Amino acid sequence: MTSIDAVTVDEFEQFVDGERDAEPKRILFNVGHPAQVHLFRNAIADLEAMGHETLVASRHKEVAIDLLDAYDIEHVPMTHQADSFPGLVWEMFVNEKRLYQLAREFEPDVIVSRLAPPPVHVSKLVGCKNLIVCDTLRGSMALRRIQHAMTLRWVDRILVPDQFQLDIDPGKRRHLPFQELAYLHPKHFTPDPSVLEKHGIDPDERYFLLRLTGWGAYHDAGHSGLSPEGMRELVEFLEDHGTVYLSAEEGVPEDLQHLTLSTPPEDVHHVMYYADMYLGDSCTMSAEAAILGTPAIRTNSIVGTTGEMIYKALKRYGLLQSIRDERKAIEAAKDLVLDPPDRAELQRRREWMLDEQMDVNRVMVDEILAIAGTSREASPRPLEARDEDVEAAVATVGVDDDVDGTDTVDGDPDDDLRANDEPHMEATDGGTDLVDRTETEGDDA
Repeated sequence: MTSIDAVTVDEFEQFVDGERDAEPKRILFNVGHPAQVHLFRNAIADLEAMGHETLVASRHKEVAIDLLDAYDIEHVPMTHQADSFPGLVWEMFVNEKRLYQLAREFEPDVIVSRLAPPPVHVSKLVGCKNLIVCDTLRGSMALRRIQHAMTLRWVDRILVPDQFQLDIDPGKRRHLPFQELAYLHPKHFTPDPSVLEKHGIDPDERYFLLRLTGWGAYHDAGHSGLSPEGMRELVEFLEDHGTVYLSAEEGVPEDLQHLTLSTPPEDVHHVMYYADMYLGDSCTMSAEAAILGTPAIRTNSIVGTTGEMIYKALKRYGLLQSIRDERKAIEAAKDLVLDPPDRAELQRRREWMLDEQMDVNRVMVDEILAIAGTSREASPRPLEARDEDVEAAVATVGVDDDVDGTDTVDGDPDDDLRANDEPHMEATDGGTDLVDRTETEGDDA
């Protein structure tokens, strides 16, 4: 396939003009987490602009539905978030049934998803291709073996880090760069100070962003993040040096609620970019802050227990500190506040990272169209026909945007194989088995 990055703009326009009569393709995205909305949204926009049709099978998980609505992405809710292993297993079956119904009606050429049984199985049942995007593997060793046995043999194309060793045909593999660049690469994200001003935040003031994630999922058993006591100590110190904004997945402690960040989820990256420091126990937002060039510290009990490829890479670029010990993390944050790093130097390091990393959005779009058997541009179908297809798909699945959970079950198989909010694993010579490695680098992994 022609590489966009390897040709001039004029050559690319000629290439596109020559492909305008190509048959439009239908692409179904399976989205079960807010991070996946960000991961796929620009690919969806690009495919739509090229004349192809897209639809999202969504899930009620944190702010995933809010983000899809904010970005005006057509979606059909499948299920609600689970909080237990039995619920997760049951949801997987329900999700597969509903996804199958949706796919039969929508008739996709490609299903794009994380590594999980339902979308892979459904693609084979309806006779279409699948593309898997996976930069982390979660859950116990036994669970991973089961998931690999239920998915890998039917995968058509998979984007994974080079370090992953999977029992799959090498011809089906493609390199996956930092997936956060799908929405935070300068081609796709431009920080806008007016967004902050709209929400009452002065981009020129000194402020700090703190994030608390939830640790109630079964696969997080035994792990924890920043304690309420540690958060209060940090807030007390930071308030002497600027404004503090708190973001929490499961709510802010009552005595700190006045610090809650009130911006809508689609604007959080603008807030993150202009912050003087980010500290949190969320793996997703820690990586995002680092990629944006904001001084960033990640602290939770997961640090140092796995290969954590992206976090090690961000450390190598000098963009992120990952510190397991809460006391050391708090002291590191105080040091950053008292002796701030040079922002110009941070931007230089960011440019170094960007120079070495590919635009993952371009990679995804190219691979989707490659396995769909077409090039970039297509002649779009009439909007009326598309609307009829979507309405029929919604009716077939039997759910709508106002699903309240009364007729659904909790869960998402993608929670164990999530892109962002979990640590990243290195592979060893174990076939499909990816094993945890104990770090020897101390607290700063």
